[in-house]
Amino acid sequence: MRFLVRDRLLGFGDDYWIEDQHGNKVFLVDGKAMRLRDTFEIKDRRGRVLIHIHQKMFALRDTMIIERDGDRLATIKRKRLSLLRNHYRVSLADGTDLDVSGKILDREFAVDLDGELLAQISRRWLHVRETYGVDIVRDDADPALVIAVAVCVIHLAEKEREEG
Repeated sequence: MRFLVRDRLLGFGDDYWIEDQHGNKVFLVDGKAMRLRDTFEIKDRRGRVLIHIHQKMFALRDTMIIERDGDRLATIKRKRLSLLRNHYRVSLADGTDLDVSGKILDREFAVDLDGELLAQISRRWLHVRETYGVDIVRDDADPALVIAVAVCVIHLAEKEREEG
């Protein structure tokens, strides 16, 4: 499955559509402004909330929480002991981890599950300016969750860059 994301600087209050490879609107990323913590929702094309994303309050390191129907799906934070600044760990509720690494700010990174590629995020195969693709290579992957992971790690990397 391949999705197209019109890139922007993930500002709060900004909404944007994610399209499939045929140009059909599939997911709406709804940035919630005027909140105490960074908050996003991923909705289907009918407006139903599929994923709720928020920043964990009072954490030592920036941490994002991904929830579905009030249940935690994943926690995302930058890896502690990594030589690469753009290396994140996604701890799933079932106890497994996803590894996200690459050039996050350049929109060139991979999401791995147990050493196997789950999704590739890239601008390389697109000719549309300010657009990146999310190519999910496993059939058993949850597209909304993978999109949420991409939104979170890009947001965390942008925030880290802004803070110095």
